[in-house]
Amino acid sequence: MYAITGITGKVGGVVAQSLLQAGQPVRAVVRDPAKGQAWASRGCEVALADMNDVPALTQAFMGAEAVFVLLPPHFDPSPGFTETHHLVASLRSVLLAARPQRVVCISTVGAQAQQQNLLSQLGLLEQGLGDLPLAVTFLRPAWFMENAAWDVAPARESGVIPSFLQPLDRAIPMVATADVGRTAAELLQTSWTGHRVVELEGPQRYSPNDIAACLARLLRTGVRAEAVPRQTWQACFSAQGMKNPEPRMRMLDGFNEGWLCFEHTARKGTVELEAVLQSLM
Repeated sequence: MYAITGITGKVGGVVAQSLLQAGQPVRAVVRDPAKGQAWASRGCEVALADMNDVPALTQAFMGAEAVFVLLPPHFDPSPGFTETHHLVASLRSVLLAARPQRVVCISTVGAQAQQQNLLSQLGLLEQGLGDLPLAVTFLRPAWFMENAAWDVAPARESGVIPSFLQPLDRAIPMVATADVGRTAAELLQTSWTGHRVVELEGPQRYSPNDIAACLARLLRTGVRAEAVPRQTWQACFSAQGMKNPEPRMRMLDGFNEGWLCFEHTARKGTVELEAVLQSLM
């Protein structure tokens, strides 16, 4: 049995579907019974549990051969990442109690960075689970291509996509969530001992200018990227309702300055940016 958290999201959904296609039994770990019903109709066992509910999550993981872990994202975390520390401590207790044979956790490119930023939450995950007496893989994907969903509307409406990634011609590692999910499913079905890191990017790297050019081809109109000045970021994010925008700003700095990067040679996925943009449109 494979217990899958985050199954209602893009990555977790692909993990579960890939396992089902391989004929593997899947336990969908959900908070909402209504969302669980959709997976029950596909043949999954359903377990109701919140990631912060240690007894319920322990029961959801109990008896599983392998577990897929995807932390709920905190895009506006409290100073010091209080929520993440609590969540990781709870998850550690659950895994020690349930003792699955294998665990695959979604981490991130740059999880090893010493500079504090939004992605440090996943660095805390790696640190918190890094000494468990279990076989654990931390899968570190690149920047998600699906983040370009925010660019489709402005590309259509004005032909200009605002970019926080800068300079505009600098290509960075990106990956499609489909590649992430399929890779996680593959890892769950393999055997290993101890702890390991697997890093993953798409078949090639892309810049904001590349995203604009791809949107221009698909929309058959002129589209260009325009850098959002760094000095305006805090006011911009605060206007969106963020209480603590500094970690998000530092994450963007990390990509722009190059210190949010892979630690090892990354695996390559197969899904191109154009295919992702087509699906977003």
